This record gives sequence, C-alpha cells and structure tokens, in this order.
Amino acid sequence: MRKLVSSGSHLEEPIGFSRACRIGRNIAVAGTAPIANGKTVFIGNVYEQTKYCLKVSLKAIEEAGGSIEDVIRTRIMLTNIKEWEQAAKAHGELFSTQRPACTFVEVKGFIDPEWLVETEIDAVVSETL
Repeated sequence: MRKLVSSGSHLEEPIGFSRACRIGRNIAVAGTAPIANGKTVFIGNVYEQTKYCLKVSLKAIEEAGGSIEDVIRTRIMLTNIKEWEQAAKAHGELFSTQRPACTFVEVKGFIDPEWLVETEIDAVVSETL
C-alpha cells in the first residue's frame, strides 16, 4: 500500500512528486528546500535553512506515520561545502540521539539561488500500513 504526503506545492502534479512517499515500512522524503508560503526563508543563513528543511521533512515523516526515531538516513546538499559545519550543527541538534547515516555533499546549485541547502530523509517504521 502506498501513502503519499503532500507538500501543498502546485508543482506536485505537473512534476509528479510528493513531499514524502510511504510503502510498507519505508518512508522516503523528497528533496526539501527552505520554502514557506512560496518564498525562501532565512536567506543567507545555512544553519537556519538546514534546521527548517529538516523540520519540514520530519513533519512529513510524522504525517506518513513515522517519527524521528525511525530515521535511518539523511542527506544534506549544500551549494557551499565550506558551510558544512553550520549545516552539521543544525543536523546534530535534531539527530544527536538517533544518529542516522548522514551524507553532506556540495552541489552546483538549486532551482532558486537563495536556497543554500536541500535535505532528504529516509525512515523505516516498525509497522506496515
């Protein structure tokens, strides 16, 4: 059984994506950018953008029936890898207990140049839908 969690974006249907998708015990959260109400938040602040993206992703996991304890992998994509410590600080504040597998990578850029970071999260819950 497939459960989709919407981001509310008008682009979901034409692009063909969801904020998160759960099949059985597995939840995958799509790349999450620092956007609220269609606008970039915390412009110029990679720490706050990272924290915001991770919280949006965790909310999607909860909507899919999971929790922070179910997170097994995170991916942090940055436009400037030299700012990894600020992104890592935000990550550590949320995941210091769970300690999922985590990857930090530098990317050339995102759709909006004000986005300094995007995140992805994978989770495995203990029970199927």
